[in-house]
Amino acid sequence: MRAEGAVTLQTRRRERSGQESPEWVRISMASAIALGFRSGRFSRDFEFGGINLLLNYDDGCRSDCGYCGLARTRPGSYEDKSFIRVEWPLVRTSDLVERMAKVAERLTRLCISMVTSPYAFDDTLEITSRISTAVTTPLSILVAPPTLNRRRLERFRDAGVDMIGIGLDAVTEQLFRSLRTNVPAGGAGLSWTKYWSVVDDARELFGPWKVNCHTVVGLGETDRDLVDIFLRLVERQVFPYLFCFNPEPESRMGTVPKSGITRWRRIQLAKHLIETGGFGTGDFSFDASGSLSGIRSTRLEAVEEAATEGTAFMTNGCPGEKGEPGCTRPYGSYRPTEEFRDFPFAPTPADISEIKRELRIESLFF
Repeated sequence: MRAEGAVTLQTRRRERSGQESPEWVRISMASAIALGFRSGRFSRDFEFGGINLLLNYDDGCRSDCGYCGLARTRPGSYEDKSFIRVEWPLVRTSDLVERMAKVAERLTRLCISMVTSPYAFDDTLEITSRISTAVTTPLSILVAPPTLNRRRLERFRDAGVDMIGIGLDAVTEQLFRSLRTNVPAGGAGLSWTKYWSVVDDARELFGPWKVNCHTVVGLGETDRDLVDIFLRLVERQVFPYLFCFNPEPESRMGTVPKSGITRWRRIQLAKHLIETGGFGTGDFSFDASGSLSGIRSTRLEAVEEAATEGTAFMTNGCPGEKGEPGCTRPYGSYRPTEEFRDFPFAPTPADISEIKRELRIESLFF
């Protein structure tokens, strides 16, 4: 029975089209511009060294998350679907690796994003091998937990993967189940327990601060929920990465508005204070609805310093080889025509002044 299953899988792989992974991948528009696959420029000049890859299959991702542009039941063909509301051009993997090798000294971080597919693990492992033979830039994988077990994580580690990311996104089990498990038309419902099992295995295999969990602001959680998950992850020496929900047209959450800028800025600041300043639950106050209403005034100096320094408001992603910001992707939480929600470069003094206005920092202490 096992041999028959293996033959069936091999046959299906041979029948796939010529523009699927591992021979083809999609890359973020920012990566495409930086590597010369597309023309264009960023709204501000900055050093872009973080390249993001996304696996590509004709039948797309088997999951159907209510907020995701790649969701299985979102209308349209998979090749026309956006991911975090930006275009992801399709390129040959061999061409991509060749371009990256030519500009290797400018690269700071590479990241492969898996999708839920029976081919995803093998293809990601093969793409990892191709990249690691050509460049030495630190490599992350944003994994698809339904496709993984402990042994497969070990194989990623042994192949030279530097960091593992888990797209938890929804920060409570109830939200996770409502947005990622209750699939309208059947399909690949996801498991909260499985995701946390992958977090635990990855943390054990890769070590402290080599695992991250993506968290999204605006899916229906409270600020208290977010602070709780930040504390839970930091205690495990796992990075919480922060994204702002950005509604994808025609997705199940396509008409839900994104969080207001003041809420977003305060959550950015709170997470940074928890990660770098040792802040705990007692340093924050919440109103009856669970919204962050204040920060302990005895910590005012640390808060002011963090707000002025600006790192809290930069792109939240994996570091470069020497610990510097490595993932410098723009537009993860906002459209190119919108105000910066997170900065792919250090905010300027003028940016900091605007950020403090958005924070309403003068009313933040208790």
